[in-house]
Amino acid sequence: MATIKYISPIGNLFLSAEDGAVTELYFEGGRTTPATLKETPPNSEDAEVLNALTKELDTYFAGTLREFTVPLRPKGTPFRTNVWEALCTIPYGETISYKELAQRIGNPKAIRAVGGANHNNPISIIIPCHRVIGVNGKLVGYGGGLNVKEFLLEHEQSNKTHSCRV
Repeated sequence: MATIKYISPIGNLFLSAEDGAVTELYFEGGRTTPATLKETPPNSEDAEVLNALTKELDTYFAGTLREFTVPLRPKGTPFRTNVWEALCTIPYGETISYKELAQRIGNPKAIRAVGGANHNNPISIIIPCHRVIGVNGKLVGYGGGLNVKEFLLEHEQSNKTHSCRV
C-alpha cells in the first residue's frame, strides 16, 4: 500500500492506494485516523491512481467536480460495504438522515449500525459520509470534526448549480 499527504483547504489528508485503487482517505489528526498512517512511496500503478485522486480533489475543492471517478476499494464487512455503496448514491449538495440511510439499505432498524459504518468509512469525502445528518437536521459526528463536515456541506451547497425550466 502507498500513502501520500495531500494539503487541502480543510487540512492535511492522507491518501492511500493499493493495486491501482484508492483504499483510504483520512484527515491528519482526525478521530478515525490510524496512528500508524504515514507516507510511503507508491509503485507506478498506485502513483497513477493517487495522482488522479489529487487532481479530482483539487477540482472538488475548486467547486467544479461533483462526482469522483477514481477506482475505490474500501476494506470492510459486507454490511459496512453495503452502507458505503448507499452513501455513494447521495447526490452532491444533498443530505439524508441516518434513519433514511438505514431504510435505503433495507434495514430500517439498523440506524446505530449505519452510524457505526459511517464512523468507520475509510475513504472520507469520496464516499460522502459527510452528507448524512441527524433526523432532526443537526450535524452529528464526523471523523474530521464537525467544523470540517459543516465546511464540506456548505462548500457543496454553494457550488451546486441550480436551473429552472420555463
